[in-house]
Amino acid sequence: MDMDQAAAFLGGSILTMLGIIVLITGIVVINNLLHKFWKPVQFFKYDNVPTRFATEEEMKHEPK
Repeated sequence: MDMDQAAAFLGGSILTMLGIIVLITGIVVINNLLHKFWKPVQFFKYDNVPTRFATEEEMKHEPK
């Protein structure tokens, strides 16, 4: 590998990494914008029945 090939390889490596960094930064910015302004889509609606806990009186009357 001579000096011209090494310089081209180094330049290509640096430019490739800069391109990847710009791409990842763009993806993060787009993700943040979508998260800020996008309304969540609900596919399934389920009954959210509240959990019933035993009261203290029911616990006293419970047979052991």
